[in-house]
This record gives sequence, C-alpha cells and structure tokens, in this order.
Amino acid sequence: MRIGIMGSGGVGGYFGGLLARAGRDVTFIARGPHLEAMRARGLQVKSVVGDFQIAVQATDNPAVVGPVDLILFCVKGYDTERSALQMRPMVGRDTAVVCLQNGVDNEDKLDAILGPDRSWGAWSTFSPRSAAGGHQSDLGAADSQVWRTDGRTTPRTERILEVLRSAGVLATLSPQIQVDLWEKFVFICAHGGVTALTRLTLGEILACSETASLYRGVMEEVAAVARAKLIRLADDIVERTMTLARGFHPDTRSSLAYDLAQGNRLEVETLVGAVVRYGRELGVPTPLAFAIYACLKPYHDKAVRAWGG
Repeated sequence: MRIGIMGSGGVGGYFGGLLARAGRDVTFIARGPHLEAMRARGLQVKSVVGDFQIAVQATDNPAVVGPVDLILFCVKGYDTERSALQMRPMVGRDTAVVCLQNGVDNEDKLDAILGPDRSWGAWSTFSPRSAAGGHQSDLGAADSQVWRTDGRTTPRTERILEVLRSAGVLATLSPQIQVDLWEKFVFICAHGGVTALTRLTLGEILACSETASLYRGVMEEVAAVARAKLIRLADDIVERTMTLARGFHPDTRSSLAYDLAQGNRLEVETLVGAVVRYGRELGVPTPLAFAIYACLKPYHDKAVRAWGG
C-alpha cells in the first residue's frame, strides 16, 4: 500500500512516522525548513509511547508522487482547500482520503474538490506539537477512529485498518463518526478558544471559577449547535467533557494557543468561527464563541498578511 501524508506537522508526522517505521511506502508532503530538515536528517518522533528516528521520503510536489492508495490529510483547517487542490495528482480512482483535521466540516470541503464520498472522517485523541527541524512531539496516547461514509465494512476499509494497526495505531471503524467528531468539537472549541484568548494554562483556567464558567459555557454553546443540527450527543456530554479536561495535566495548552504565541495563522474559522456560523444559520445563540472569534480573528488576519495571503 502506497501512502501519502498531506501535512507533516504533529499529527501527520506522528502517524506517518509510525507507518514508515512499520515498513510502509510512505511519502510526506511538506515545505520550507521542515521539508529540508526531513530530507537531511530524517524524522524524529518523541512520544509517550516511545521515541524513534527514521529516514523518510519527503517532497513539496505531490505530482512527483503520483496516485497512492491512502492519504492521511492532516493540514490545518485554513489550508484545507488549497491543499486538496494541490494533492489532486495523488488521488487515483480508488484512493482513500482519511481526514485527521480539527473541525466538523472538512470532509464536505474535500468532497467538493475531490469528488463525493472520497474522504472519510477520522478522530484522534492525542494532542501533538510540531517542532522545527524535522522533529515531532506527541503529548498523548496514539488512538484513531476511521469511518467509511456509508458506514459499511468493506475489504478496503479492513485493509486500511490492518495497515494502521500493524503500525501500532489503535484504529477502529465507528458507526457514529459524526457524534464522535462533535464530541471532540465540544472539547477543542472550548479548550482551544479559551486557552488562546486568556493565554493561560488549563490548570489556571479551571482554578478560577469565572474562567472555568467561560470554558464550560463554550462547551454548552457547541453542544446546543450540535443538537440543532440533529447530532445525537449524550445528555451529559458537557459534564463528561469537563471531567475529561480536569484529567489533563494542569500545564496543558492548545495548538491554537501555541500558534497565537508564535504569530502563526489560526484555526479560528474552523473552530469557534464554525460554531458562530452554524449558530446563526440555526438560530442558536453563541455569544461566548462569538466573543472569542472576534478577539482572535484579527491575529489570524495579521498572520495571513504576513504569509502573503
């Protein structure tokens, strides 16, 4: 099985690194200093489940790779459409695209560019951090769920699961991936938005009753939007997600907070921006999400200008 990794940061570098270490034919799509570092020194993965370093195939040109069997699509949300167009030469008649992005509408964007039912939603539980120089850091456990659009188990889905599992990924097929994705969305919108807005760690946020109420309030808004979209979230989803948050290390921050501190572009449209848009469409009030969105969007716009659009 030939595999392409579109977006070789924390998520793509980690899963792609596991697959390459397992002997799979993996090519990483990257750019800039990160690409040059991987070419020169390979890929180093530092993980709670073990560290390793391997030589890898890497390029910034999907056309030289050609059609592959599987693409792990791991780019940031603001790069979805551009990256989908760029990777078209890697997409053959039977190519599966597994989307490992934050957010709940990425598969629709991919299918609009690549064709219907091409992409599969996926959900992973760990929180990675990417570093320069071809290094990747994984801050949690490796786990992933993969879902076929029509929900059926097929020889191809079983083959993909076999490949992922043989590399050490705890991959399963989920019969309710939209619920899974929205449950994660409840957490990442609150966690990403509030840690970025306040510049505080999770422990500091939860230690202040007012700020903890903000954190929980964003979860409640996301859950309300999901239910208006007829997503069958559990009645206790907010309480369960707060319990999950309390179990994280108190020094935990989000990738959104990290990108803000580094002056990078932000996944603000993918996260709280999407909550605001869905809320307006469905008549669900989202004042907390809007406040976070309004405060963070200028930083994203500034970074876009610095990147040249």
